[in-house]
Amino acid sequence: MAAEIPRYITLPSGTKYPVIGLGTFTIFNATGDPGAVFEAVKYAIDIGYRHVDAARVYGNEGEVGDAIQAKLDDGTIKSKKEIFITTKLWDTHHNPKDVKENTMKSLKLLRVDSVQLFLLHWPFGFKDGDDMFPKDKDGNVIFSDHDYVDTWKAMEELVDAKLVENIGISNFNKAQTERLMKNARIKPCNMQIEIHPYFSNKKLVEFCQSIGMSVTAYAPLGNAGRTWKNAGEPHIFDEPVLQEISKAKGKSITQVVLRFHLQRNLVVIPKSVTPSRIKENFDVFSFSLTDNEMQKIWSLNKNLRFYGEPIAKDHKYYAFHDEF
Repeated sequence: MAAEIPRYITLPSGTKYPVIGLGTFTIFNATGDPGAVFEAVKYAIDIGYRHVDAARVYGNEGEVGDAIQAKLDDGTIKSKKEIFITTKLWDTHHNPKDVKENTMKSLKLLRVDSVQLFLLHWPFGFKDGDDMFPKDKDGNVIFSDHDYVDTWKAMEELVDAKLVENIGISNFNKAQTERLMKNARIKPCNMQIEIHPYFSNKKLVEFCQSIGMSVTAYAPLGNAGRTWKNAGEPHIFDEPVLQEISKAKGKSITQVVLRFHLQRNLVVIPKSVTPSRIKENFDVFSFSLTDNEMQKIWSLNKNLRFYGEPIAKDHKYYAFHDEF
């Protein structure tokens, strides 16, 4: 009998947050164009997903919105509110006076009046505007100096205006999170960070959970399709430990890894545009891992971060110089 894992967690506001969502970051169309995302979201909703993770910078909020509309039109869902939507404020929109306008653009693309969760995508800002990666003549990204605390205060006003139900953060470190907590009128309810077997992010996860923040794992499988993968970097499908547990459970390695995260009380947002994988990623509630199996997967951790965002490493608000 599988240990029961709830299908939802409840955010402090009372909003129900499904523990599995469909990720939509296709690495700027390298692993799926917007049309593929449109089809993926429709299929995911058809088979029971009720959570889609989006972002302005992914360039496909419009396709996500169109897919949800299509599922409303064909009667699969009765209301768009049935779909928990996360989207994110991009680095070039950190100027507090621009936050509402850019949120409205996201809502228009998503074809909704509000989203359930709105995240500050990174703590650092780039030069204001709609060029997502503004560069100088030498090809370096141009930074902005906006303080993420000021950006956050503008995000709090989005909650007041009922444009977003909940606000959270992504890719922050512990010190930045503590500083934000001290200065926030509405505390961040969620942290979205890189977590996979090679990067357990254990200390940051435990810190967030200890202060009542839910944690969402992006790249929960390590995103082997990332375009910047280096030769020799490990791959979960090559791990004997995972092969052994997969065989014992009669489940795929992907399902074993996602179940591992769920048993850590994490929310997961695996990305795929392939129907069979989208379905496989959702089928993780019928089995459970023993303490011994969990321990074996924990042992794969190498503190190996794949999403270091090196283009921002010289920004004063870059988060990853700290241990966690």
